[in-house]
Amino acid sequence: MWGMVAWSGSNDDESMTSLQRAADLGCNFFDTAFAYGNGRSEGLVGRLVKANPERKLYTATKVPPKDLRWPAAADSTLDDCYPPDHIEEYLHKSLANAGLESFDLLQLHTWNDTWAKDDRWAKKFSDLKSQGLIKACGISLNRWEPWNGIEAVKSDFIDSVQVIYNIFDQNPEDELFPACREHDVAVIARVPFDEGTLTGTITNDSSFPADDWRSTYFSPENLSASVARVESLKPLVPEDSTLPEMALRFILSEPTVSTIIPGMRKIKNVEANIAVSDAGPLPDGSVEKLRDHRWVRKPASWSS
Repeated sequence: MWGMVAWSGSNDDESMTSLQRAADLGCNFFDTAFAYGNGRSEGLVGRLVKANPERKLYTATKVPPKDLRWPAAADSTLDDCYPPDHIEEYLHKSLANAGLESFDLLQLHTWNDTWAKDDRWAKKFSDLKSQGLIKACGISLNRWEPWNGIEAVKSDFIDSVQVIYNIFDQNPEDELFPACREHDVAVIARVPFDEGTLTGTITNDSSFPADDWRSTYFSPENLSASVARVESLKPLVPEDSTLPEMALRFILSEPTVSTIIPGMRKIKNVEANIAVSDAGPLPDGSVEKLRDHRWVRKPASWSS
């Protein structure tokens, strides 16, 4: 639900229409965060839940880091980012934003694996569960650092991990996914379209308003490199399919993934995404051809 408040052209009425259409078509997992519009996105998910009392809709939100740094700095401490009282304070703020009594999943919005040794965050999660304020807890990993969460997975303190995973970003398969399988930790695959490049709609001439996060992410060096890689993928798209369909079905082909969270501001995208979910995984031969398109990237000043 990030794009519903952070991308240009966002409109709450349109977002609610799309959310309701998603629920009508069977989508039951909605991922938001306090940082998405300072609670505005959480308000949308709360409205959706209240409008559908007969459905079980799973709500997931995230606690912002206290130092407001995305991603977490390598030398940051738990006290810099998620002291226990901060976690609880923001959970209550998020519950108030959504008008809900509990969330199904509470995640830390950034992570540094050195924090796994400081169990105060885990004890706070356990306390919040015992209060009935959350059902499960998890972490959201920094961009292009899937290795920087393995100790948390092995700690057996978390229920889920959210990580970037798509045709380009296949690196979680190396170490993170095996650890998640061993410790029965759910995987939420985010950024399935590589912030839009894997939809095939972004070109070297694309530009974004200054208040749109993508205006920074798609720096000249990233934009041209991304477009070139997408062009090399297009010949692999099946005749009866599209690039975004192939992108989603690639992720669905990985059994470790529990759910995918593509953006869904517009009804046409909601309907297309859910139709792909019904189609299921790609054939094995197609998946193997996409292995050659793995792109190993390192965090940069423009990627946070």
